[in-house]
Amino acid sequence: MYQQWRKSITTLAFVLTGALSAGALAQAPKTPLAMKPDAPARYVVVPGDTLWSIAQRYTDSPWRWSELWNLNKDEIKNPHRIYPGNVIVLDRARGQLAVADTVKLSPRVRAESIAHTVVPSIPPQLIEPFLTRPLVIEPDGLENAPTIVAAEDSRVVLENGNRAFVRGIGGSNIASWLVYRRGPALIDPDTQTTLGYEAIYLGNATVVRAGDPAVVVFSAVTQEIGVGDKLVAAGKADIPSYAPRAPSANVKGRIISLYGRDTRVGEYGNNSIIAINVGKSQGVEVGNVVALYRPGATVADATRSRNSGSAPLTLPSERYGIAFVFRVFDRVSYALVMSISKPVNKLDLVQNP
Repeated sequence: MYQQWRKSITTLAFVLTGALSAGALAQAPKTPLAMKPDAPARYVVVPGDTLWSIAQRYTDSPWRWSELWNLNKDEIKNPHRIYPGNVIVLDRARGQLAVADTVKLSPRVRAESIAHTVVPSIPPQLIEPFLTRPLVIEPDGLENAPTIVAAEDSRVVLENGNRAFVRGIGGSNIASWLVYRRGPALIDPDTQTTLGYEAIYLGNATVVRAGDPAVVVFSAVTQEIGVGDKLVAAGKADIPSYAPRAPSANVKGRIISLYGRDTRVGEYGNNSIIAINVGKSQGVEVGNVVALYRPGATVADATRSRNSGSAPLTLPSERYGIAFVFRVFDRVSYALVMSISKPVNKLDLVQNP
């Protein structure tokens, strides 16, 4: 039974290539990529750098990083990566970059890594907790998951160090589990369709005695745990490291949840997690960058008489930020807010940058 809940995360690697297909050219933004006047001719990659932070040294459109390398999404799987210690070399005449090893006297494209840790796309510590957790569940998605059926010493509320009895683990040899509860519905604001339910992470559980029921002990508890809460096998977090890029599909959606906050109210800022009502079905992929817009207000036309019967005016939507998509489900995606000029609101618009 537990096997239904094991989640596998595919390792995603950022790679570089020198070819650009005709299809990619057709999808490239029409506006020329602007290079910053003070972009460095050479930059040595250091631990803690991300593809996003490096790109911001060269352009104000870091999601168009791939254009600096003449790569397209179909060729991203070639094994060329950036590592700490590499030198980013700018060819300002061509508006392109190359990677050189620090051990070479003259710049050339790196053929072999000089470090063990590939540079990630975005700060990994901000999204790592969300990579192994099932953030979205179907309406009956936890029905058959292992369930807490009783607490040691008849406790009503379970916290760090407390023990409980769990039915459904059976003969599994998995020791580490995550504790969940079904959260608020994720509702499409345009169609009023329920896309799924947010999974509320409550803490960790470790099996200390196998059986049915098994005995578990809790740790890293973030909210009170109780009888009826569910367990999902813990997985290993693999940090996605795709190059930031605009979606190839025409994406139009809305923010439907500010993760970890009351979904009815509240505003979010940089480095916050948002859920949007578009996913794989709409062509969204991990690594896509989306622009955030505040919907234009509807106001009365001040140039018209109140008695003229003229229709109210809807002001243009205002772009105020961008977000990086790091996890994608069928009709829902999660993104990290990267740069904004005003707080993020639920129901704000999301579309291609």
